[in-house]
Amino acid sequence: MKKTYKIDVDCANCANKMEEAANKTNGVQKAVVNFMTLKMIVEFEEGADIKEVMKNVEKNCKKVESDCEIFL
Repeated sequence: MKKTYKIDVDCANCANKMEEAANKTNGVQKAVVNFMTLKMIVEFEEGADIKEVMKNVEKNCKKVESDCEIFL
């Protein structure tokens, strides 16, 4: 399953850090961050609890870029 989330991030480098952090999160099959549109597209692993996975994605993204936002 794929979902698109609106994000708030200051620069393209920060967006890349967010993408890397999201891709390392359990339950995420693939995540793509587009800085120009300020969107994150997340493809989840089969049977993943989407709300729980996204909480972890946000937590991991905040570790690398503390002022980023993901609007869940």
